[in-house]
Amino acid sequence: MTNINRPHTTVVLAMSADGKIADRARSPARFGSAADKAHLERQVALADAVLFGKGTLKAYGTTLPVTSPQLLQQRQLQGKPPQPLQIVCSASGNISPQLKFFQQPLPHGLLTTATGKQHNTAPFEQIIVVPTINGGLDWINAFQQLTLLGIQRVAVLGGGQLVSSLIQENLIDELWLTICPLILGGSNSPTPVSGKGFLADVAPRLHLLEVQQVKQEIFLHYRRVG
Repeated sequence: MTNINRPHTTVVLAMSADGKIADRARSPARFGSAADKAHLERQVALADAVLFGKGTLKAYGTTLPVTSPQLLQQRQLQGKPPQPLQIVCSASGNISPQLKFFQQPLPHGLLTTATGKQHNTAPFEQIIVVPTINGGLDWINAFQQLTLLGIQRVAVLGGGQLVSSLIQENLIDELWLTICPLILGGSNSPTPVSGKGFLADVAPRLHLLEVQQVKQEIFLHYRRVG
């Protein structure tokens, strides 16, 4: 992993049996079961901050809060606020303030550029400004700033471009992938990791930590191998 002081970071995604996280229309991926939603909420409850891209927020309009009384109590006993900071990642900062996301009673964060901060009109309580590097956000700088905010654990909920960027910078420690029993297909259907991709001989390697089957879904837990 990248040798900087940064939060422990876990990707949490559900995908079809053929590895798609949404259909060809990029509709909200609501094909996971109640068990998968509960699993996602548990991972969110473990985090100090949740990261997702502008496209993911646009597709859903909302984010997943912690609602389970047991998980809320767990966070309270750990000295954490009821909800983790929910951070939208957008270089442009062009986020509609009309989204239902801003009506949810949780802390709203924006990770953007200086220009994006100027263009933003949405009511974010926390705005993190990072420089650009090679045409994209400086993720090393971003994660260092998250550490300065006291964030020790991050959950990444998509989309594929965000996950790709973080993997390229060696900022992902673990992945939870839920395999759901359907096939979406389509060359335009997004996958967990988009971007340019990796050649096989230098592809990031994973170590399988555990496998769980709940009815027709498979939960895979991986650790990124350095």
